[in-house]
Amino acid sequence: MRIIDLTGVKNLLDNEHAQSLNWINAAAEPVVALGRLYPAGFRVPLHSHNKTQLWCARRGVVLVSTTDGRWMIPPGHGLIIPAGLEHSTEMISEVEMHSIYVDPSVAGASGPKVVEITGLGRSLMEELVLVDLRPLSVRRQRLIMELLLDEISHLQERPLGLPFPEDERLACLCRRFLKTPAANAGIDDWARDLGMSRRSFTRLFRSETGVSFVTWRQQACLFASLPKLAAGEPVTNVALDAGYENIAAFTTMFRRMLGSSPSTYLRARSA
Repeated sequence: MRIIDLTGVKNLLDNEHAQSLNWINAAAEPVVALGRLYPAGFRVPLHSHNKTQLWCARRGVVLVSTTDGRWMIPPGHGLIIPAGLEHSTEMISEVEMHSIYVDPSVAGASGPKVVEITGLGRSLMEELVLVDLRPLSVRRQRLIMELLLDEISHLQERPLGLPFPEDERLACLCRRFLKTPAANAGIDDWARDLGMSRRSFTRLFRSETGVSFVTWRQQACLFASLPKLAAGEPVTNVALDAGYENIAAFTTMFRRMLGSSPSTYLRARSA
């Protein structure tokens, strides 16, 4: 277990990440933990590891990308990444990360998913990450690992993954939408841009992403809004930027997808 501050040594980041990856893959323990402090804007290139990873953002916002989608990790959340899955990461802001790596024979995963980290989960991860500074007995460390594995299996999934289509024309529209989200974007407009009928477009969109256009649009609006909220922008401004006519409509969408209003959600994350 180790914790590494990388915020002040940008020229050493890539080398340190490569060393950490080798350490993780070579570790014989069923569970290993790692803590990092990353500067805003740092990118980790495409890579994979031989263990299932729980990537937890204690502070800051992270974007994880694969060939099939993007997953946003805001504060208080984590992303479960299956062993062997190639992915890259981008730090949207300065990030404090705690990661747990688990042998897939102990805890596997069928696909990436964003989960909300409980208070118990955060405390258990911290105990393992800081074990070099706060030594634990072998028995206590084993008990913490076992309890953490059980807790991970009960973490609630959150809709912060955004599937991306392979069709390049459609992917282009999706990327453009993320830059300028609009809650009122219409199916007919997108279908017209692609020279397709409404029915053909909806069929293509679902086959490419696995979700309906309306569901994807809501997730994308939330996806684009969370970094702004985490940066302290007023909820009203964020709602308007996302294309909502008023804060009430934005709050309703936010509560439906994350279970609380934006202000309540942010207070909980800060706490």
